[in-house]
Amino acid sequence: MKALAIVSAGKIKIVNKDQPKPEPDQAIIKVSAAALNKRDQFIREGKYPNIQFGSTLGSDAVGEVVEVGESVSKKLIGRRMIINPNIGWGNNEQVQSRVYSILGMPSDGTFAEYVAVNEDRLHPIPGHLSDEEAASIPLAGLTAYRALFRHGEIKKNENILISGFGGGVAQFVFQYAVAFGANVFVTSSSNAKIEKAISLGAQGGYNYTSPDWYKNMWQTKGGFDVVIDSAGGDQVNTFVKLMRPGGRIVFYGATNGLPSSLDLYRMFWNQIKLQGSTMGSDKEFVKMLDFITEHKIKPLVDSVRPFDEIESAFDEIASTSKLGKIVVKL
Repeated sequence: MKALAIVSAGKIKIVNKDQPKPEPDQAIIKVSAAALNKRDQFIREGKYPNIQFGSTLGSDAVGEVVEVGESVSKKLIGRRMIINPNIGWGNNEQVQSRVYSILGMPSDGTFAEYVAVNEDRLHPIPGHLSDEEAASIPLAGLTAYRALFRHGEIKKNENILISGFGGGVAQFVFQYAVAFGANVFVTSSSNAKIEKAISLGAQGGYNYTSPDWYKNMWQTKGGFDVVIDSAGGDQVNTFVKLMRPGGRIVFYGATNGLPSSLDLYRMFWNQIKLQGSTMGSDKEFVKMLDFITEHKIKPLVDSVRPFDEIESAFDEIASTSKLGKIVVKL
């Protein structure tokens, strides 16, 4: 079968591998669609721990069950399913276990014609979604759900600012928050993306390339109850200035690195929380799918292309012109 593997430092390649056979508690999925994440590019660039050359990349996918292990019901065969990429989250809802990993590194992932996963990783695809839309959900959708609801503790009619609208996780935070009934604002380096966000339900947007984008925002918008961010860096202190008392800043990445300082004085006086977040538990994965189904949320898909073009698709993961997820079909 065809699979996309990390073959050496900085190099990915479509290779031929043997089709996997199921362990007793596993199912074999014939992948119909898979989505790319920044995590995949980080692995390609060597910015991820425990990289094992030869491993098949990819965390997000949907497909049809074609074979099952001896402990798995044969009634699953023929069903379209979405894969939960969590491996070993554990029983603590507050934090993942020490043995936690994500499908696609070091275990073989979803950028292949077939993938073997445990039966309990499989869930029915929300009925209103195409395979390409559903394949966009798992990693980014789960990260967004936990950041917004568990750590952001968002409430209806609260003000929320989402940084970097257009990225995979940010788009899901945006869609969830709009559906939930929050007052949603976004930042972006693209005026076109800001206009798109407003057309989809945002109440406002700010181009962060302007040095004064945040000036007087507390006075004009009344401040923010929640900020969801992926970049970190010195803009954290900008967010601190914009928070209402008791506000929550949640970050799920640090692409801008560490802040050179942190405004602790303002944080403790205004009772502001700064909270890290990553992925989400298995229970949250189920809650996320229920939420998506209830609100008929359709992920934003930037492009869909054949699997044979997946190597070139990696070069577009970080593109500032991209809006939504990049998906490959098999």
